[in-house]
Amino acid sequence: MKGANIRKSIRITFEEAVFGCKKELEVILKDPCTTCGGTGAKPGTSPETCPKCGGKGQVVYTSQSFFGTVQNVQTCPNCGGSGKVIKEKCTSCSGTGYTSSKKKIEVTIPAGIDNGQSVRIREKGEPGTNGGPRGDLLVEVNVSRHPIFQRQDMHIFSTVPISFAQAALGGDVKIQTVDGAVIYNVKPGTKTDTKVRLKGKGVPSLRNSAVRGDHYVTLVIQTPEKLSAEAKEALRRFDELSGNSLHQNDSNPEKSEKKTKRKGFMDKVKEAFEGEE
Repeated sequence: MKGANIRKSIRITFEEAVFGCKKELEVILKDPCTTCGGTGAKPGTSPETCPKCGGKGQVVYTSQSFFGTVQNVQTCPNCGGSGKVIKEKCTSCSGTGYTSSKKKIEVTIPAGIDNGQSVRIREKGEPGTNGGPRGDLLVEVNVSRHPIFQRQDMHIFSTVPISFAQAALGGDVKIQTVDGAVIYNVKPGTKTDTKVRLKGKGVPSLRNSAVRGDHYVTLVIQTPEKLSAEAKEALRRFDELSGNSLHQNDSNPEKSEKKTKRKGFMDKVKEAFEGEE
């Protein structure tokens, strides 16, 4: 009969889960006792046939009921189902036939594995009985949280802050991915919470590592908290040019006429900031 499986857990980083890695795991494994050869009997002796079950490993109990004779088959309590009993036990293994020792096993974590999934390593579990194979070692993978990235299936999500000027005028911003930093050109007039898709920058498929998901980036406009006097004046000029200033005198017909003829939004933004140079 095949031996029981052994369950262990291991912790890896977000990047290790994406690209795969190798880890060393320490496991206590049982091996046949070298003193008795795995019989469990003292050297020079041998296990004997169980007198209770006659070597069958099972006993049959018979009882009478209203419906007649009932037979109940159970594991032999004397030999534990092995059909053998040991009168003189091996002192090295205390009659179990096995000795335990710590062993280091290399675990190959495949690229694309997700939190809570397991890796099976065959025949690294408990020994089998009556010549059966060993069980397996099941390693559950726990993936640590990342300070920037979140994951959903094969896709990665992150948030990137951009300045008010970058959103209004456009420009290059640096976006961190699991493959390293990439430069993305922000379009003029970008609104906050704009979604950007970086194709093929996500998590590889477990079935085919050449196939990868995408990385979705949310651009968030940051409102400046500390401004110099020069920067404040530039923003005031922009506010006036955009026609949103509360200090404008709407009763002035000349200004009202100018409001109807004012330039496009992006032209005024550029004019406001370029005027400070």
